[in-house]
Amino acid sequence: MTTWYTSVDSPFQSLLLTSDGAALTGLYMVAHEPGPAMGDDWVHDEAAPFAEARRQLAAYFAGALKEFDLPLAMKGASFHQRVWDELKRIPYGSIITYAELARRVGNPRASRAVGQANGRNPISIIVPCHRVIGATGRLIGYGGGLPQKQALLNLEASVLASPSAVQFQIMRRRYLRCDLRPGGPHNPSVRAARKPPSLINYPGQLPYSTFQTLT
Repeated sequence: MTTWYTSVDSPFQSLLLTSDGAALTGLYMVAHEPGPAMGDDWVHDEAAPFAEARRQLAAYFAGALKEFDLPLAMKGASFHQRVWDELKRIPYGSIITYAELARRVGNPRASRAVGQANGRNPISIIVPCHRVIGATGRLIGYGGGLPQKQALLNLEASVLASPSAVQFQIMRRRYLRCDLRPGGPHNPSVRAARKPPSLINYPGQLPYSTFQTLT
């Protein structure tokens, strides 16, 4: 079966797009792991839907597009398909944990399996696996590389920067500020017994850049 492919420039690195001639089957970064292996049946071409994908990606990187509308053909096991469908439902600029993603696919104890399915997502960016983070807020498990994951989250956050995010940032910075005076409200011994405001449980799902500046 023929696989058509082309490359698209982005602010981060060149992107590899693949297609079956009618729908996108893959979007990979240069250092993507696991990435596709080119075979004799691969043909470099600007066939559909590459032109529209190129246009929408340019708009996304310019901050002018928040939802992609492209034909996709993703091959994978039924569980993988369920995970990928849930990834498409994560709003632009939002983040969730792997545990939350597992809950959304109906198997709260399957965080590890969900992480593996997330890592096998063949169409990055458009199917936003970069919006899933670890339980502690750490960036983990991105085939295109963690610097690219952070860059994508920061791009979306910069577009969606909101007053609520700024307010939360101020609140948490005040909370975490270390006041060393004995008995002071921010003394480490006092602060250790208190739980800081939770980003993940904060209503409204804050942009990642807010979280990054607070931790």
